Amino acid sequence: MMAEIGSGKKLPAGLYVVATPIGNLSDISARAKEVLKNVDLIACEDTRMTGKLLGAYLIKKAMLPYHEHNGSLQRPKILGKIAAGGSVALVSDAGTPLISDPGYKLVDDAYDNGLRVVAIPGPSAVVTALSIAGMPTDRFLFMGFAPTKTQARTT
Repeated sequence: MMAEIGSGKKLPAGLYVVATPIGNLSDISARAKEVLKNVDLIACEDTRMTGKLLGAYLIKKAMLPYHEHNGSLQRPKILGKIAAGGSVALVSDAGTPLISDPGYKLVDDAYDNGLRVVAIPGPSAVVTALSIAGMPTDRFLFMGFAPTKTQARTT
């Protein structure tokens, strides 16, 4: 059973993969707020973006940048924290971590080390877009997001 929101109860050791709002801060789930308030550390893509989210809910937690450029250096720190009994939330700037970002390496390494991994579901850009596309939703394929540069998109 999860601790009550803001109760300060320690969460069981593990990696908590927490979905964050895509565009509207009100889209965060009560369970996501609960986890963010009670973990020992938050691993995030960008501390500035995550800081805005935490500030909106008066959550004060230590943050550790974790992204594709520093992942190989940060993974051992994060895994070590969990192995020592700590709880770490993994968040992306918007939506669900691991969807088109490097978080999968952290989750894979956590499993390889026998560590607990917990999904805290919430907003998903893919499912949100599909839900309003006016297309059949019984089958679809997601192959990542389109590149940001025009030439790469054209290719």
